[in-house]
Amino acid sequence: MTAAILQGVPATTLDTDIWLELPERRYVKALDIAKKLGAEILARTVVALADDTLVNFLYRIDGLKSFADEYDHAVALDWDGRQIRVLPLQRIIASKKHIKRPKDIAHLPLLNQTLKLKKKVSE
Repeated sequence: MTAAILQGVPATTLDTDIWLELPERRYVKALDIAKKLGAEILARTVVALADDTLVNFLYRIDGLKSFADEYDHAVALDWDGRQIRVLPLQRIIASKKHIKRPKDIAHLPLLNQTLKLKKKVSE
């Protein structure tokens, strides 16, 4: 949801998901980097940064194409002074529809409404 919030969706989230093009069995590499940067390791995919921000490392996202395919169509945004690439709202919606967890289904109306408003503004 962090990517959606950065694109104007009026929501909140407790963590930031970061999709890594890294085989899941190599998750220790991501944890080692996070630890060197001062993060506390909470689980094999979750770290708490020095400011208590939670980061969840993802190694695949169900309902989407490969990392490389999705990255090619990612949206470039500024986040805390850094240029990052995030999934566009349409792809976030596709993933949440595929996963079908209750919290993902609950986000769909906000995601769809924001997407419709962005399309209207751009017309």
